[in-house]
Amino acid sequence: MNAHRARVPMVVALTTITVITVSVQSRLQPAPGAHVVTITPPGQTGSEPAIAVNPNSPNQVVGVGGGWTAHSTDGGRTFTAVQPHLGSNRSGGDPSLAFDDKGNVFLSFLWIQRNGLPSYWGHGPGANGIFVRRSADGGKTWDRDAVALIEWKGDEPDVKLEDMPRIWADTQPTSPHRGNLYNAWIEWQIEQSIVLFSRSTDAGRTWSKPMRISTRAGWPRDDNGAVVGIIGTVAPDGTQYVVWNEGLNVTLAISRDGGKTFEPSRPIFDVGPPYFGGAGGIPGVSRAMGFPQIGVDGQRGTLYVTWSDFRNGDVDVFISRSADRGQTWTPPMRVNDDPVHSGADQFLQWMAVDPTDGAVYVQFYDRRGDPANRKTLVTLARSTDGGKTFTNYAWSDRPFTGENAFLGDYEWLTAYGGRVYGIWAEAAPDDYQVMPRPSTSSTPSARPRTPTIIRVGTADFGAKR
Repeated sequence: MNAHRARVPMVVALTTITVITVSVQSRLQPAPGAHVVTITPPGQTGSEPAIAVNPNSPNQVVGVGGGWTAHSTDGGRTFTAVQPHLGSNRSGGDPSLAFDDKGNVFLSFLWIQRNGLPSYWGHGPGANGIFVRRSADGGKTWDRDAVALIEWKGDEPDVKLEDMPRIWADTQPTSPHRGNLYNAWIEWQIEQSIVLFSRSTDAGRTWSKPMRISTRAGWPRDDNGAVVGIIGTVAPDGTQYVVWNEGLNVTLAISRDGGKTFEPSRPIFDVGPPYFGGAGGIPGVSRAMGFPQIGVDGQRGTLYVTWSDFRNGDVDVFISRSADRGQTWTPPMRVNDDPVHSGADQFLQWMAVDPTDGAVYVQFYDRRGDPANRKTLVTLARSTDGGKTFTNYAWSDRPFTGENAFLGDYEWLTAYGGRVYGIWAEAAPDDYQVMPRPSTSSTPSARPRTPTIIRVGTADFGAKR
C-alpha cells in the first residue's frame, strides 16, 4: 500500500462540555464554545500527542498520536485520520508538529530499533534516529520519504541513542529568519546526556549538522538528573529561546542569529524533580513528567515558562515570567487555583501563547474534583493580564481513571486568534475494543495497562457573546 495516500476512517465524537462537580472547589465554569472530539481511529490506541494550527489558515488543524495523524479543515470540529508513510520497519515515537510560514506542516519523530539497557539507553542501543516528514496540504498527504536529522545504523562502534525530539518554526512576520525550522533533542551517551540542535533554512529539505547547545551535561539515565524536555520558541525579532530540565532546574539557551550559534546555556530557576515515578508517582498513571514549556508574548515582550512539581506535596502547575528577555524571572506562581496542599494532583501541563493577542493558556490534567485523587479531567487556564492571574475552566467532558495508564511524557496545546486547541491522551472507556496487535515481546506484562485514546478539545475566547 502506498501510505502516502493511505487513509483510515475517523471516529468523530463531538461532545458539549459537562462539568463534573464533586465539591465546591471543583465547580469550574466551562471554557467558552468548548467541544471535545475523539480522534483515535476505531480500535487504535495512542499517547504523547501533538497539535498545530496553520497561522495562514486557522481552520486548518493537524494532530498526531500513535502511528497516525489527523487533519481538520473546520477548526477542530471534525478530523480525518491518515497514516503517514514511516518507511520500512520504522515506527514513529515522540511526535511533534509545526506549521511554517508558507503553510507546510512538519512532523518530527524518532525511530528506535532497539533501546540499550533499561533506562540506560546509551548502553548498547541499536539503529535509531531523528526524522522529519512534510505535508504541503495540511496533513492530508505526507511526503513518502522522511529526512534524517541524525541516524545510526546500529553497527557503528560508538552508537548513541537519540530521544525526545521537538520541532518548532519561525513564523514571525518581522523576523530576519522567518521560515526557519528548528529541532532539538536528547542524545543519550554512555557517560552523559546532552542537548543537540539542528536547523533547516530550506523548508525542511536539508538540516544542519547537529550541534550541542547544552553547556552542562546531564546524567546518562532516563531519570532525574538528565537533560530532558527540550522545547523552543521564537520572538518577533527572531531571537530563539530554548529551555529544558537539567537536574533540579530549568535551563535556558538563546540564539540571536537564527540558530547558527547559541550563547552558553544557564540555569534560570530551581524546580522540583521533573520525573514523578516510584513513591512519588501519580496514582493510576505509570509515570508523569513536569517538563517545562516556553512561550513569548510578542506585544508585551514577556517570556513565560511553565512546569509542574510537587513542592506543595501534591503536584501543582507553575508559571514564571521574564520581562527582560530571560535575564531575571519572577517567583513561581501556581496556575491551578484549588487550595494549596489540597491533596489533588494537577500534572502534565502544556502552555501556549496566542500570537494575535498575547493571551496565555495552560492545559493540564486535574484531579481536584475527586477526594480520592483518581478521577481525572482536563482543565484549561487562561491569563489576559500578562500571566499575573489565571482563570481555570473545565474543558474535558468526562472524568477518567486508569491502572498503570501511560498517558505519555507530554500533551500539547496551541492557540491562534482567540481559539484554543488542546490534545491529550486519556484512558479509554471500559467497553473500548482494542484491535489485536502482534506481540513484540515473549514476556507478558506484569502489570496490565489501561489502553489510552487521543482527544482534542477546542475553545473559543474570540467569539462575540
